[in-house]
Amino acid sequence: MKARRYFTRMTVALASAVMALLLLVACQTSQQPSTPMATESKAVPTKDVYVIFEGPWAFAPDPKDANSVIALAPKTKSHRDLVVYSKENKLASGIYELSLPARGGPAAGTIDPNILQAKIDPQSVQHVLDTKSDRYAIRLPKQDEYTEAHHYRSRAGSSYPPDASTEKDYVTSVSLRYAVTTLTGFSLAGSPDSGTFNPLLLSVKTPIIKFIIEPIRDPDASDKCHTHAREAFRDLTKLVNVTLFVDYPNDPNECHGKDPQNPRSVKAGMAPSYPRYFTRVFAGLSRQQLLAAMYFFADIHDCEGPGIVGGG
Repeated sequence: MKARRYFTRMTVALASAVMALLLLVACQTSQQPSTPMATESKAVPTKDVYVIFEGPWAFAPDPKDANSVIALAPKTKSHRDLVVYSKENKLASGIYELSLPARGGPAAGTIDPNILQAKIDPQSVQHVLDTKSDRYAIRLPKQDEYTEAHHYRSRAGSSYPPDASTEKDYVTSVSLRYAVTTLTGFSLAGSPDSGTFNPLLLSVKTPIIKFIIEPIRDPDASDKCHTHAREAFRDLTKLVNVTLFVDYPNDPNECHGKDPQNPRSVKAGMAPSYPRYFTRVFAGLSRQQLLAAMYFFADIHDCEGPGIVGGG
């Protein structure tokens, strides 16, 4: 009997110890902070691509799509046809759309402080889109940043001539920066004002895409008044219906008398043509060398007038 009672007491003591141990473990477990297993998301690396516009261009929000902007330029007799590089294709007047691959995040839409800004009414943008034959329009996704490709010293303002206080290095070639996840998938579609347009797949390697409108004539060394730049800026502001003027600090005062922006100006003289200029300067070069020289110099023949970025 004593052995049976002893065995019973031992069994009860052992069971109590086991229960105490289980309670201790449960208590410690409940006190530890819970650490849910979260899946670690890795950011997709991005690459910056720059879409550069050379020539007289203005930029404004798309009146029908808050996620798009539209680049606008006049088509004039003083400029060559619009060309898109990296394909080196000429574009007729019309409305085109640049498509991009996947973006790395939401567009910030920031603007370089040296870019000339003005209010461009949505109605004015729509009017330009509805008017055929005398404009180019490129629709693009909203940019991460408007930034500088080239700049030139000038003055710009809503009174003529612009006040000296407005003088600075205004951006003349505007670049739209995009952060993308790949350099494949760029394409250009469009609706020219006449004829048809086959969509282009753009090869982006540098990574730069350029939309270029070059002056049809080379700079005249005898012209001290930036006549072409003033004329191009006049045509641009007229296109987007804004009251702005440009002036150049080192030009003689008499330039104002024949400034095409000035309603009282007299007609300025014409500069020599590209072919005659290059024939004279590069006489004796082979055809390949001549073409190479022309492309080299054409890349720096900017209109030297500010680009305009506007809002609604």
